[in-house]
Amino acid sequence: MNFLKTGILMAVFGGLAVVVGRYFFGLQGAVIGLGAAVLFQSIAYFNGHKMAIRMAHGVAFEELDPRSQNQLAWLATANETLSQRAGIPAPKLYISPDPQPNAFAAGRNPSVAVVCFNEGLLKLMPRDEVIAVLAHELGHVKNRDSLLMTVTAAFATFISFLAQLAWLIPRGDNEERNPIVDLLMMILAPITATVIQMAISRTREFGADRAAADLIGSPQPMISALRSLERGTERIPSATAQTASAHMYIASPFAGGGLMKLFMTHPPIEERVRALQTAS
Repeated sequence: MNFLKTGILMAVFGGLAVVVGRYFFGLQGAVIGLGAAVLFQSIAYFNGHKMAIRMAHGVAFEELDPRSQNQLAWLATANETLSQRAGIPAPKLYISPDPQPNAFAAGRNPSVAVVCFNEGLLKLMPRDEVIAVLAHELGHVKNRDSLLMTVTAAFATFISFLAQLAWLIPRGDNEERNPIVDLLMMILAPITATVIQMAISRTREFGADRAAADLIGSPQPMISALRSLERGTERIPSATAQTASAHMYIASPFAGGGLMKLFMTHPPIEERVRALQTAS
């Protein structure tokens, strides 16, 4: 099903690029837009996980200093054990220097998947909750959510690029260009990206939460982890998360209230907790 969703998303992505290219540069722009879309999609498909790790400033587990590796040996062991239980290859682990407690998975399939933990999560959350977060991310990998998440991140980045293009490119003598349309594109394009991220992320998080409970054998560690994540993300701002990749994290890296809740890329933590409690 995620392959179908990814295909639909890529088609929408390409169509938008063609329309915007046509608006800015005419028929030649439509071809340029399509080419840009194919390029972005190819990069997202083959190297999206590397881009996500780079944005998070992640360091591979095996590249950590020996002391840190010894301290986190239990995490590597848990990764091997839970991955075997899930029936997937153990993903490569990365550590981000971000002080906010959070984590994400990326990669087009289980064989190239990666899981990145923020240092804040490893420092502030107890071991059983960290393992629950790991199980959640492995659920994404097993369900192949990470492909959809990675392509969505590239899509959101491209839409933001288009919004900047609408503002920066001079109108010149192109009578088809309308300054009002330019302004609307600049405002609505990022909102469109957020709505797409929100629609994709809100449904997949429930599935990954349930997968974590199944892998561990109990929903309680995942429930405790979600509550810790809620407190931590509200209290500690992220140092590396970007709007385009916000949906990839287990919890929204950007706190917000009021109208901001309408544009959150994740379902409310209380709803996720309630779903786990109901299913148990």
